[in-house]
Amino acid sequence: MTALLRPMRSEDLGVVIALEPELFGAGAWSRGVYEEELQRADRCYLVVATPVGTSSEPDRVIAYAGLATGIEATVMTIGVAASHRRQGHARTMLTALLDEARRTGAESVFLEVRISDDGAQALYRSFGFEPLAVRRGYYQPEGADALVMQLALRPMTPSLGPVGSEAIEE
Repeated sequence: MTALLRPMRSEDLGVVIALEPELFGAGAWSRGVYEEELQRADRCYLVVATPVGTSSEPDRVIAYAGLATGIEATVMTIGVAASHRRQGHARTMLTALLDEARRTGAESVFLEVRISDDGAQALYRSFGFEPLAVRRGYYQPEGADALVMQLALRPMTPSLGPVGSEAIEE
């Protein structure tokens, strides 16, 4: 089955909001937060979606990610539905977010990841992110600690363009 990487749209928010508690527990973002994020020019939100099967139905969002752009860009979120993990979706989205950070002139990218999330930390390290510090009690309301990681970026190559839709083979 082919999945599609594309920009997040407001009509995706129902599925995104349904996945939030599963992926992020009590610290899940609300619809209002996502609506505000999607309106900001300095944000890039993506989804991985699979076709439902009919042309009258929208595709089904199975993963999503977001980036705050700037000289020091920040990965805001990366989430993959449990039934679609270990299929490369997080890697695909992170690659696209880093391309967008380079395209918009970022010199580095920061993120926070739960201290207990060894899988996510391994993914980020595989891209060259390095640990900087621990933020005690960062994730609320649970009070879980976050590891702050940073990636210094090389300048963008001219062949890369803006984030758009692209097919992903599963």
